[in-house]
Amino acid sequence: MRHIKYIYSILMLCCTLTFAQQTPADKQTEAISITGATIHVGDGTVIENGTIVFENGKIQAVGTSNTATKGKVIDTSGKHIYPGFIAANTSLGLVEINSVNASNDQVEMGSMIPHVRSLIAYNAESKVVESMRPNGILTAQVIPKGGRISGTSSIMQLDAWNWQDAAIKADDGIHLNWPSSITRGRPWLGESPGLRPNSNYGNQTNDIVNFINESKAYLKGKRVTKNLPFEAMEGLFDGSQKLYVHVDDEKGITDAVNFAVENGIKIVIVGGYQAHAVSGLLKSNNIPVLINRTHTVPASEDHDYDLPYKNPKLLADAGVLVGIQAHSNNFQTRNLPFYAGQVAGQGMAKEDALKLITSNIAKILGIDDMLGTIEVGKSATLFVSEGDALDMRGNQLTHAFIDGRAISLETHQTKLWKRYSDKYRGQ
Repeated sequence: MRHIKYIYSILMLCCTLTFAQQTPADKQTEAISITGATIHVGDGTVIENGTIVFENGKIQAVGTSNTATKGKVIDTSGKHIYPGFIAANTSLGLVEINSVNASNDQVEMGSMIPHVRSLIAYNAESKVVESMRPNGILTAQVIPKGGRISGTSSIMQLDAWNWQDAAIKADDGIHLNWPSSITRGRPWLGESPGLRPNSNYGNQTNDIVNFINESKAYLKGKRVTKNLPFEAMEGLFDGSQKLYVHVDDEKGITDAVNFAVENGIKIVIVGGYQAHAVSGLLKSNNIPVLINRTHTVPASEDHDYDLPYKNPKLLADAGVLVGIQAHSNNFQTRNLPFYAGQVAGQGMAKEDALKLITSNIAKILGIDDMLGTIEVGKSATLFVSEGDALDMRGNQLTHAFIDGRAISLETHQTKLWKRYSDKYRGQ
């Protein structure tokens, strides 16, 4: 029976891989001007009846209808233009079918494995990656998972031949899963259910401290014997990389911040479910947060029912730089714009909610010189939507560009939708 299941899984994988991603778009060869649309710059600015001109993959002009056009002109009157959305903390391109091990490359063996690189495992022909683009998600931070220190992430554009073409920023940071100070009882092991203090918390945090200290000692020494995990940590100490600390509880966040400050390491809090409780600490240390997706439920029965919805606004109101992350949820990453729309429903201005998945994310990831806003000199990575792209009803893309290349918005899902729409339209 086991052999039959194995053979079936392999056949399913082969069938899936048969329908490869569309051929990536060719390099931009002529100037393009988009006119008539409402431009949502991504920094809070809105330009009505605007014009954007881009050439050689870079934005050359952004302005009102008086802006001179050049090259091919695309009339988008009545529509909306946005910078490409940026998905942080994803496993895009690393897993195709969770139940098929051969297509799952997101988790590696080991506890302290900072030398594991998501970059070289990225599958540019992933059908999951392809399905992000029709919702305006054109860039993603791809992270490894597993262990205490999972490895290094990289930032990719989502229309490429291979990982070399896709990489925007290679090895941007190292990911640390900070231990939780609380744990839940496991009845199947004879423990009473409910939350309780984590008795191993001290030992688990000491393991992190010891590894950091050993890495520092190794990097300052003669390095007689090569140690790949220690060498991979060098970017944290010279400031060229950030440490993305995945932690949700208040004590864990506090301890992680103090740990980073003591060691002179630049960190980003990822998850941050209870970050609003220590927002003052985060702001005073200039530490940003990639907050959990809003489409979820409270973690405890004594929390506000709408805490996940309003969490980003609580942090933003406290002066913390915050962006919404996809929570490593591979397939649901496509809902990223609607997570931001949920925050707008909690009272945040729509253009400020847009920042949570554009300019704020770009600043946190260190790519704001290239992406995140529609500005002269930046990459022409943007899209045109029929309506409000943060609303499921308005998020209907007509054009999308990555580095000025007009990319396809067709996916396996859109083909099926059209196929069955035609079937039932005739009945």
